[in-house]
Amino acid sequence: MGKIVLRLDRVMADRKMSLNELAERVGISNVNLSKLKNNRVTAIRFSTLQAICEALDCQPGDILEFERQ
Repeated sequence: MGKIVLRLDRVMADRKMSLNELAERVGISNVNLSKLKNNRVTAIRFSTLQAICEALDCQPGDILEFERQ
């Protein structure tokens, strides 16, 4: 069985955006965004994903990746 991996760190680096700046733009805490960035979550709200995509000018597929195991 595979798993979904968040590649938020890669997209943030490509956009040269810091954790603090993205957290402020998205409207979530640095702690929660850090958990997303480091793949320590099991779920993400569509509204949060939408806000991240808007702030980073990307598609959900740029952030979410399916990894086979």
